[in-house]
Amino acid sequence: MSATQSAPEGPWLVAGLGNPGPEFAGNRHNIGFMVADLLAERMGGRFKSHKARAQVAEGRISGRRVVLAKPMTFMNLSGGPVTALRDFYKIPVDRLIVVHDELDIDYATLRLKKGGGDNGHNGLKSITKSLGPDYLRVRCGIGRPPGRMEVATFVLRDFSSTERKELDWFVDRSADAVEALMAEGLERAQSTYNS
Repeated sequence: MSATQSAPEGPWLVAGLGNPGPEFAGNRHNIGFMVADLLAERMGGRFKSHKARAQVAEGRISGRRVVLAKPMTFMNLSGGPVTALRDFYKIPVDRLIVVHDELDIDYATLRLKKGGGDNGHNGLKSITKSLGPDYLRVRCGIGRPPGRMEVATFVLRDFSSTERKELDWFVDRSADAVEALMAEGLERAQSTYNS
């Protein structure tokens, strides 16, 4: 089918969650930013500031138009920038993929799903409050804090030296999962990545 025959497909919005600033760059809470950075690299895109209080990179991944976003508010206010970008690019909520850290999943394990609760994750809580729960999620397992460590302390720490040995592979696999969600749909991507 020639380009003139096929209807133009609207873009996807992929929001990687994290906290802005170099002091947070290597934190467990920032794995969403790490995945967004890798996806931008894959499509040869560069992040630029957007009026929606986000860094945005536009391009194509697997032949699909994609808007990659890193909200530049703190995590608990992610809903504002994500909603503003959704409105600006006129993207339906079923084309929104949020990439985030997940405490209740073992480190370096992925789970893909649509909808559901926020599980105490302030970034998801903020997005769900603005847009409802029915967006796609790439849940990047970071495991539970050791011993009696507070959750807030744990997520704002850098990955351990042991975890860092697998981190590049994990970020790469998470980016692959985002691509699979767009290219193959939720069920097929789940059968590959939720195992």
